[in-house]
This record gives sequence, structure tokens and C-alpha cells, in this order.
Amino acid sequence: MVIIGIDPGIARVGWAVLPIANFGCFETPKSDKVEIRLVAISEFLKKLFAEYKPDCVAVEQLFFATNAKTAITVGQARGVIILTASNANIPTFDYTPLQVKLAITGYGKADKNQVQQMVKNILKLKAIPKPDDAADALAIALTHAFSYKLRQRKEKI
Repeated sequence: MVIIGIDPGIARVGWAVLPIANFGCFETPKSDKVEIRLVAISEFLKKLFAEYKPDCVAVEQLFFATNAKTAITVGQARGVIILTASNANIPTFDYTPLQVKLAITGYGKADKNQVQQMVKNILKLKAIPKPDDAADALAIALTHAFSYKLRQRKEKI
């Protein structure tokens, strides 16, 4: 099963592909209008999906307590991500930051470094993936892989 994990954003979209542990970060120019940035994200994802032919896409859900403007633009990017996957007939799955932390570290209040260290260990990487957006995308993809395996076991019972 090929899983693409996405850490949504308007300026930076972290992405990761499992099981091959390929990852990166797509960036949009701050000087571009929001609609241009959203189109660029969609076009990038179309190419990513065509290259890796994922079975599913796992996307982090939004959690913002303070900055409404950031939440709105990240929400717009997240909508484009889900729409682009849907248009490619790729099912999407959402995971909250708490679900990711629990799946990766077993502790819902784990900090970013703890999650990144566990991603490095689980995937047997030489270093913590950089940038942070890519590491987050790997964590999201791993969360889906673990959740999928758990669902498969429950269905067999």
C-alpha cells in the first residue's frame, strides 16, 4: 500500500510517501496571491499523485487556537489538497495532531522533537527529516499505516 502523508499549509506543504520514505516540502512564493498559491499546490499534488500512484492520502486536521488568519489560509490549502485527491479518486483520511502524537510516540502531549525522533527511529533514518513540514508529513503517513493495520486486524477477528 502506498500512502502519501500531507502536512497542509499555504506557504509550505510537507509531503511524504510510504513505504519508500521519500519526503519533501513544496513551497509557494509569499508574493503570489492566495489563489495562485492554491493552484500551484494542486498542480504539485497532481504530479506527486501521478508519480507515486498512492492508494490513499493522509492529511493532518487543523488545530489552531490563536491565529484565525493562518487557520483560514491553511484551511483553504487543506481543502485544495482533499479536492485534488478526490478528483484523482484517491481516498483521504484525516488525523488530528493528538492522534499523530499518540500513534507515533504513545503520548498525546509529546513535543515536536519527540515525534521527529520517533519518526527517525521507526523508519531507520540517519537523521531527523528536514524541514519540519516533511517530518510532520512522515508522521501523518505513519499514523495512517498504523491505523490501517489496526483496522485490518480488527476485521479479521
